[in-house]
Amino acid sequence: MTAVLFDFSGTLFRIESTESWLRAVLDEAGITLPEPELSRTAKALHVAGALPGGAPPEQLPAELAEMWAIRDQSSELHRSAYTAAARQVPLPDPALYDALYDRHMTPPAWSPYPDAPEVLRALRERGIGIGVVSNIGWDLRPVFREHGLDRYVDTYVLSYEHGIQKPDPRLFTVACEALGAEPRQTLMVGDDRRADGGASALGCRVHFVDHLPAEERPDGLRGVLELVD
Repeated sequence: MTAVLFDFSGTLFRIESTESWLRAVLDEAGITLPEPELSRTAKALHVAGALPGGAPPEQLPAELAEMWAIRDQSSELHRSAYTAAARQVPLPDPALYDALYDRHMTPPAWSPYPDAPEVLRALRERGIGIGVVSNIGWDLRPVFREHGLDRYVDTYVLSYEHGIQKPDPRLFTVACEALGAEPRQTLMVGDDRRADGGASALGCRVHFVDHLPAEERPDGLRGVLELVD
């Protein structure tokens, strides 16, 4: 292998819990909810799939289905889809829906998986090209910079910047071309079998990891090092 492509959310980084997300926004707004109400509201947001990078909706309203399917093709669609999902849950101030969306784009909302730094560093030391290919509606580069991982990434291919989303093989083609890598010498690492599995249409090898809280997956990425030998 001469290059490795990584997904972002659930692969290299994990979003904070829904309760932490809600609590941070309420604190910023100076709004206090009784703990039982905060917990109930966080659970309802979780069920609605309102946290980008978090759990998918348990039941997507029919009126959101079309937009949800293409939400990663532009920043406008992404924001609209997730704030619409959040609006299924009553909040004490309408401004909180956009504040929640804005919060998830900040570096403090994300944590790298424990083994991500060492794996990326080891790949760099071996001369392996590294790309990030993500279905997303915003610029994740500041998250990598804030956590000290940007130094290892050679290219970012983000769906909203190209108007196409995984599993469309064109997104993986852009990444391979940016790295000067042949698809058959490229490994795609992700947590979504449908989206990330689209790289196989180009001839890339695909390796899946589990989308788990960071503390429950301390070494899920280390197997990548064996696959590139």
